[in-house]
Amino acid sequence: MNETLIKKIRYARNQRGYINLEAVFSDESENFVSPPEPKSGEPVTIRLRTEHGNVDGAFLHISRQGAEPTPISMRKIRSDGFFDWYGAEVFAEKLSYYFTVVKHDYIYYFNKLGLYPELDDTYNFMLIPDFITPTWAKGAVMYQIYIDRFKNGSRANDVVNNEYAYLGKAARHVDNWNQPVPLEDFCNFYGGDLQGIIEKLAYLSDLGVEALYLNPIFVSPSNHKYDAQDYEYVDPHIAVIVKDEGEPLRYEKFHNRYATMYAARTTNAVNLIASNQLFARLIELAHQQGIKVILDGVFNHCGAFNKWLDKENFYSGKGYPPGAYREENSPYHNYFKWYDSNWPNNDCYDSWWGFDNHPKLNYEASPELYNYILNIAKKWVSPPYNADGWRLDVAADLGSSETFNHKFWKNFRNAVKEANPDAIILAEHYGDPKNWLLGDEWDTVMNYDAFMEPITWFLTGMEKHSEAFDHSKLSNAMAFEGSMRYYMARMNIHSTQMAMNELSNHDHSRFLTRTNMTVGRLHTMGAAAADKNVNMGIMLEAVVFQMTWPGNPTIYYGDESGLAGWSDPDNRRPYPWGRENKTLQSFHKACIKVRKDHPMLRTGSVMFLYNDQGIISYGRWNHDDHVAVILNNNNVVKTLNIPVWKMECALDSKMEALISSSEGKWMRDGGIYDVVDGTLTVTVGAYGSLILAEKSEKIG
Repeated sequence: MNETLIKKIRYARNQRGYINLEAVFSDESENFVSPPEPKSGEPVTIRLRTEHGNVDGAFLHISRQGAEPTPISMRKIRSDGFFDWYGAEVFAEKLSYYFTVVKHDYIYYFNKLGLYPELDDTYNFMLIPDFITPTWAKGAVMYQIYIDRFKNGSRANDVVNNEYAYLGKAARHVDNWNQPVPLEDFCNFYGGDLQGIIEKLAYLSDLGVEALYLNPIFVSPSNHKYDAQDYEYVDPHIAVIVKDEGEPLRYEKFHNRYATMYAARTTNAVNLIASNQLFARLIELAHQQGIKVILDGVFNHCGAFNKWLDKENFYSGKGYPPGAYREENSPYHNYFKWYDSNWPNNDCYDSWWGFDNHPKLNYEASPELYNYILNIAKKWVSPPYNADGWRLDVAADLGSSETFNHKFWKNFRNAVKEANPDAIILAEHYGDPKNWLLGDEWDTVMNYDAFMEPITWFLTGMEKHSEAFDHSKLSNAMAFEGSMRYYMARMNIHSTQMAMNELSNHDHSRFLTRTNMTVGRLHTMGAAAADKNVNMGIMLEAVVFQMTWPGNPTIYYGDESGLAGWSDPDNRRPYPWGRENKTLQSFHKACIKVRKDHPMLRTGSVMFLYNDQGIISYGRWNHDDHVAVILNNNNVVKTLNIPVWKMECALDSKMEALISSSEGKWMRDGGIYDVVDGTLTVTVGAYGSLILAEKSEKIG
C-alpha cells in the first residue's frame, strides 16, 4: 500500500464519527455465518467486517419471533491490517438479526440494506436452523425443457391429426419442425419426447448442465400438460405407445366419444407402464451424466380430462370408478367443489381462474385427495424413478386459504424429504415468498422478483412479457440495486442460493426478444417481429449476469442457441436444431465453465462494487477466490475504476480477465490488470461485460 493512501486512511479515521461505510459488511453466507446450516441449539458464530481500527465497537442484535431485539457485544476475532472482523456466538434458533457499529457518539445500523443511521428492519438477516438443503442444488446450472418442442426422438408416439378434440380444437400434428407456432397452439404437437431428451443428454452434459427442469410429463391432452389427466403415469405421447388401436375423429363424428385412439393410448395399462419405465430410464441415464431431473407438479388443479372428473368419458367401462362429472355418487365427488347438483354431466364445478379445463382440487373436503397427492409427491422421487425434486405450479393458490396452504406444503415437504432427503422443492410464486421459505415448506422459488424482472428492466427497459417499456428503468443502476436488495431480503441465504434464475421461460417472452425493446405479442406483431432488431450485446450481458449471480442459472431450452419469441405461445418455438447461433451457444458454454472453475460462485458472498448509469459491477468471493463482474449497458466504451478492495482483494494484486464481450462479440480475454491501492481500472466495451478473477495459485 503506498504512503499517500496510508495518509488518507489515517486522516479519515481521525475524523469524529467517520466510518468507512463501504468497508462494513456481512451476509448470511458461510463467509460470515458458521456453520451456514446449523441445527437447532447448535452454536453459531456470526461475523461482521469493518475497516481496520475504524469503529469503537460492534453489536449483534437478535430478535426472536417479533420480540424486542437483544444486543450482544461482539469481539474482534481477526484483523489483516485493512479489515477487522468481529464475531459473536448464539445458539441456533429461528431469529432475525442486524448489527450496530459505534464510533464516538455515533451509532450506525447494518443489515441487507447497508449501513445507515436508522434501521429498516425489512432488511434484517435471518437465521433458520434445521433448514438443510441439497448441496447439489446450490448454484446448479439448470436447463428447462418444454418437452414437445425440444427434440422428436420417436415418431411412433406422435399425436395423430384429429386424434381427439380439446377446447373446441382438433389435435394436430405439425409435420414441419421449423414451422412457426400458431396463435392457438395448445393442441398442436411437434413431437418432442423423452427419447429426444435421451438423445441429447450428451449435448446437455457438454454444455455444462447439471439439472433438468421438465415441464409437466403426466398424461394430458395439451402440449403444455398443465391439465393433468392422470398423475400416476407419464403421457405415452411423449414416451411409449405399445398398443395402438382405435381411430381418430372424423368430420361426421367430431366428438370425443368417438376418440377411441386417444382413449386407448392414454388409458391402456400396457402403454402407461411402458411410459413410466422409459421415464425411469431417462433419469437413470441423466444421473450417469451427472444431471439431476426435476419434475413439474401441478397440484392446485387438474384437467377436465382427468380420470377423477372424466368429463370426456374416456375411462368409463375400462375398470375405473365413475368420474365425478358424470355421477354424483362418484368416489371422487369431494375431490372437487360443486356449485349445483346438475348430474349427470355437471358443469358446475370450481375451476382455477374460471377456466373450466382446469378444475380446482378441493383438498379441504377430501382427506383421500390430500393423502393421494402426498403419495404422488413421494412416488416420483423414490425408486424406481428417483426424480430429484419438484417445481410446484401456482403453489400459493392451492387450497382456499393461506392457512390451509401452509399446512399442505408443510406436509408435502415432510413427505418428499422423507422419501428423498436430497430432493429440491421449488415453487412458482409471484410476490413475497418469505412465509413459505422458513425451512419447513418450500426450499426456494422461481426467482422473478429478485432476478428476472430487475435484470430485464435494467438491460432492456422491458416488462418480462414484452407488454410495456419504461425508459426510466432502462440502464437505471440505482433502481436495479434497490430492487435486488429489497427482493433478495425476502429470502434467506438457503433459498437465494437455490433460486431458479431464469432470463426466459414458457410464461414470458424470450429475453433475446426483449432486447429489441419493442412492445408486442404474437397476435399484435406477428412472429417475425420477435426476431427483428435484437441486441446480441445485451443478450451476452444477461448471460454473464445469470452465470455469476447467486442462485441456479436456468437456461430455457433454445436460449443458448438464439431462440426468440413473444410471450406464450411464441416462446414455445421448437428448438432450432441445425440452425443454432454457435456464437451464443459457445458463450454459454464458456460462462458455465467459469462458474464451474470458481465454485465460490455457488455459495460465496456478493456485494455491489460500483454502479452508475448503465453500469453494474459486483464482487463474488470467499477466502480463497475473488471474482469481479462488470456490465456496461451503454452504447459507448467505458473506462471504470472499480473498488475491488470491498470484496477483500489484496490492495496491490493482479486480476485476470476470464471473459469479455462487446456488441455481441466475445473472447476468452486472458488480459492481466493491476489492482492499485485496492482499485481496478478497466475498459469495458459498449453493450459489454467483463469477468475477472484475482490471480492466485489456488485457482486454476
